[in-house]
Amino acid sequence: MRNIQKRVWRHDERRRLDWPERRFPSDCIRIIAVPDQPTLTTKRLTLRPFQLDDAWDVERLAGMREIADTTLNIPHPYPVGAANAWIESHPPAWADGSNATFAIVETKTGKLVGAISLMIKREHRRAELGYWIARDRWNNGYATEASQRLLDFGFEFLGMHRIEARHFVRNPASGQVMQKLGMQHEGVERDWAIKWDRFETLAVYSILEPEWRARQGQLK
Repeated sequence: MRNIQKRVWRHDERRRLDWPERRFPSDCIRIIAVPDQPTLTTKRLTLRPFQLDDAWDVERLAGMREIADTTLNIPHPYPVGAANAWIESHPPAWADGSNATFAIVETKTGKLVGAISLMIKREHRRAELGYWIARDRWNNGYATEASQRLLDFGFEFLGMHRIEARHFVRNPASGQVMQKLGMQHEGVERDWAIKWDRFETLAVYSILEPEWRARQGQLK
């Protein structure tokens, strides 16, 4: 999936991926104000705006090669400091209506387990869904659970008419998530992008607001 997180990497900046997670007292958390961006909840997850102190965990989790391998723009190794800059980009993107990015947090443990976003083209009432889930939380259904909540938010709150998603064809698990969301497979974009010096073919899925609304009625 797509994520925009880039910076020139210096070899001597590499961090060990086995460094422990940082935990801060609640009164020490550095927060970036994201006016009006809500916090969303599901049965097991909380989707909230990122905080600056999430940067350590973003670099540690997204820095795993398995995460970068299945996403278009996450680099590997992950540059030290890039997560901070990425998080700082969220408030203006939310404010101008071009992007809605949420941290995926395990409600029970309070741990960051991924990221999810809608890249919005408001003039066309269209958005593209993107996400990543921490490697040690794969196969728990978190991608589907978080994505369904963000689809609901996109159609109900943001007034989108179409939400689409793409995945590398060599990563069929992501396609299974899109199918569970009720998205329709529209086709493939052959050799659409280059990742690590090789061409990648992407599968394209989408769901329209009337289709989402009909599916909501069926699920009730």
